[in-house]
Amino acid sequence: MIQLIRKRIFPETMEVLYDKEFTPETLAADFEIKGGKWYLNEEGWLVGENRENSPAMVISKNEYFGDVLLEFDAATILPATRDINVMWHGSWNEETNKRDVAYVVGLEGWWQGMVGFEKSPTYDFLANTKLLDFKPGEVYHITVGNIANDLFIAVNGVVALEIHDPDPIDIMKYGKIGFEAYCTKVKYKNLKVKRVTYIDTAKPYDPEF
Repeated sequence: MIQLIRKRIFPETMEVLYDKEFTPETLAADFEIKGGKWYLNEEGWLVGENRENSPAMVISKNEYFGDVLLEFDAATILPATRDINVMWHGSWNEETNKRDVAYVVGLEGWWQGMVGFEKSPTYDFLANTKLLDFKPGEVYHITVGNIANDLFIAVNGVVALEIHDPDPIDIMKYGKIGFEAYCTKVKYKNLKVKRVTYIDTAKPYDPEF
């Protein structure tokens, strides 16, 4: 269970839209590599390596529209210490060979130890916090998603940040998901995509004294 502002979600009971382990077959069938070096290690982790100051990505061939949630495990691979990044409600510009419209979540990003959101391609929508005590090399269970234009990220089951986007991406038009390696070496595993359902927990403010 994850408690959001005025909503409670239960990822374990949600409709599953995608749940496949990373294998050579699923990677070839379900994803496209857009820069960097991506491969499966002996433990079945999807590893991304990129030494450039750019978002090398692996993105889904399918699209997932509406209120969706992504669950996955991730870690940096030492000596890399930063930037576990994922996009959803995304797209790719084939002409420029760059990520186009998308929501992006980062852990230990922005070069300053933050966790937060940004919106591609203009990046004029940005929200982050330094409250997560990130440890390089440690495996984190990450949950990101949206309910309409309310975005959230939870790390190890604890909400790290919520934000309301007043000018949201069209979530019925853009639906690609993807993992990123931005000048780092990272690994991802146990990806699940789910349809978000929730219980309304809004309550009036009553006097406490």
